[in-house]
Amino acid sequence: MNRFLLSATLVQRSALRYTPAGLPALDLSLRHESTVSEDGLPRKVSMEMRAVAIGAVTQALTALVLGQGGTFAGFITSTRNGRGLLFHITSAEPLSEPPVAVAAAD
Repeated sequence: MNRFLLSATLVQRSALRYTPAGLPALDLSLRHESTVSEDGLPRKVSMEMRAVAIGAVTQALTALVLGQGGTFAGFITSTRNGRGLLFHITSAEPLSEPPVAVAAAD
């Protein structure tokens, strides 16, 4: 089974494009940071992952603000050139509140 679930923050989103079949598509970058347990010891995990969304799920993703978190589900496949992995997002649940920008104090 190839099913991937990731809580992450949206760090980059390209302009909406369309596939040759006419489906909307978005290229994204997601950042994940957490602490997990490995062999009973805590391990810090930090990574950035390329992702793509095709079809109706793009509507929810265009509404996300950069820096906003969510839970993303889908599957993993190799990139076209075979030199890495690509997360295909099939569903997304954004956090209810987008991040608040904080102005720097003078």
